[in-house]
Amino acid sequence: MKRVLLTGASGGIGTRLRQMLKPLYPELILSDLKPPADLGADETFLPADLADAAAVEQICQGVDGIVHLGGYSVEGPWETILQANIIGCHNLFEAARRQGVRRVVFASSNHVMGFHPRHSKIGAEAVPLPDTRYGLSKLFGEGLGALYAHKHGLGVLSIRIGNFGDKPIDARRLAIWLKPADLVQLIRLGLEKPDLVYEVVYGMSDNQRAWWDNSHALALGYRPEGRSEDFAADALEAQKLLPPDAIGDYFQGGSPFCSQEFDGDFERLKK
Repeated sequence: MKRVLLTGASGGIGTRLRQMLKPLYPELILSDLKPPADLGADETFLPADLADAAAVEQICQGVDGIVHLGGYSVEGPWETILQANIIGCHNLFEAARRQGVRRVVFASSNHVMGFHPRHSKIGAEAVPLPDTRYGLSKLFGEGLGALYAHKHGLGVLSIRIGNFGDKPIDARRLAIWLKPADLVQLIRLGLEKPDLVYEVVYGMSDNQRAWWDNSHALALGYRPEGRSEDFAADALEAQKLLPPDAIGDYFQGGSPFCSQEFDGDFERLKK
C-alpha cells in the first residue's frame, strides 16, 4: 500500500491524521474543498468537491487505498447532507471501482447507532438506529461499502468513530473515546490486513465503560493502547458542569444529536 488518498484532509481529524499517516505511506495524497492552512512543501494536495464526480475520479487515479474522511461532519440540512455525504460518498466508491483501488477505509460514525440506550451493550451486528440525517448518511456509506466490497471486489473497512481526541473530557466520552494512535492502527488494518472483504468496527480505545462490543476489531488484530479510565476523575468532574439533557443523556448519540429536533414520544422509546 504505497499511494494512499486521504479525503477530508483539512478537517479536524484529517489535520491530525495526515501527519501521522505520512511516515507510513510515502505517497500520501491529500484532498478537500480547500487546502490545509499549514500545508507543507513536501505534501501533495488535490482539491475536489465530493459532489463533483469528475473531480473525484481525478483524485482517485493511480491510488492503491483511500481513507475517506470527507463530507459534512455534523448534523445539517438535508440538501447539504445529500450532496456531501450521500452523492459524494457514492462518487467516491464508484471512482474507486473504476480506478482499480484495492482498499477503502470509510469513516463512519457512532451516530449510526445513536438511538440505542446507554445501558445496552451492542455489537457491530446490532440494528442501526441513526440519530440524525448525518447518522443516516453514514449508514448509507456503510451500505455502499458492503455493496462495493461484495459486488466489485474492493476491500472495505467501515469504522464507526466515537470521539477522537487526546483524552475523554466528559462521561459520554469515557465510553466512546478514540485515541489518535488507535485510529491509525484501525486504518492500517483496513488498508493492509490480508484477505479483508468487508468489516464494520467501532472506533474506540480500551474503554472500561464502553457501550460497544468491539470483538470484530479485535478479531482483525486491533490492540488499542489508549485507556479512557486513566482520565475518569477529570472527565466526571467536567460532566458536573454540563447542563442535563434527558433525551441526550439517555441515548448513546448524546446531545445535541438525539435531542435536537426531537418531537417523538420519549417514554415509548425507553427500555
